[in-house]
Amino acid sequence: MDLYYSPYSPTTGAILMIAAALGLEFNKIQINLAAKENLTPEFLKLNPQHTIPTIVDNGFALWETRAIITYLVEKYGKDDSLYPKDPQKRAVVNQRLYFDLGTLFKALAEYYYPQFQSQPGDPELFKKVEEALNFLDKFLEGKQYLTGDSFTVADIVSLSTISSFQALGLDISNHENVVNWYENAGNVAPAWNEVEEGAANLKALFKSFQENSTD
Repeated sequence: MDLYYSPYSPTTGAILMIAAALGLEFNKIQINLAAKENLTPEFLKLNPQHTIPTIVDNGFALWETRAIITYLVEKYGKDDSLYPKDPQKRAVVNQRLYFDLGTLFKALAEYYYPQFQSQPGDPELFKKVEEALNFLDKFLEGKQYLTGDSFTVADIVSLSTISSFQALGLDISNHENVVNWYENAGNVAPAWNEVEEGAANLKALFKSFQENSTD
């Protein structure tokens, strides 16, 4: 199975975690976004949206991290622990996945990505970051994991999100439930070392952008 990825992508870590959990191995193909390798005719044929990560599983191409993760679990999972089949349990997992996409990741990206160009952080956008973290903290109240007592794909996705944006300066220390959940990740999340490596790559890239823009 091919994985088209960037070592700087905030969502690559989630794909690597689910692969490790399922015992899958990827043929990793690194895409240089700066060189616009995602806009080549060959890549556009695979993914017209030219986004990464993208997988190709026996000729079947798929992109969007949360779609990839749920597809892999449904096809290769030995049980339903990571993505429960029970309709209500799955509904909660899906809600958390959509929350990550439409609220948490969105707020963090809109606040931090402009800073790659050394733009100052917008206080109004930071209010959205705090709001998203408050929601996340509330979801974790009295729970070990995002949907209850079991580690699921919802945890994998949001752990990857938090890890990446911590590399850009996100401070979660005022959200006790988030801190406790995140600190447990290293003991539970598969391939956590690869997630941390990706966060370090992103942090270095962020630093280089800021240094270059001030020269």
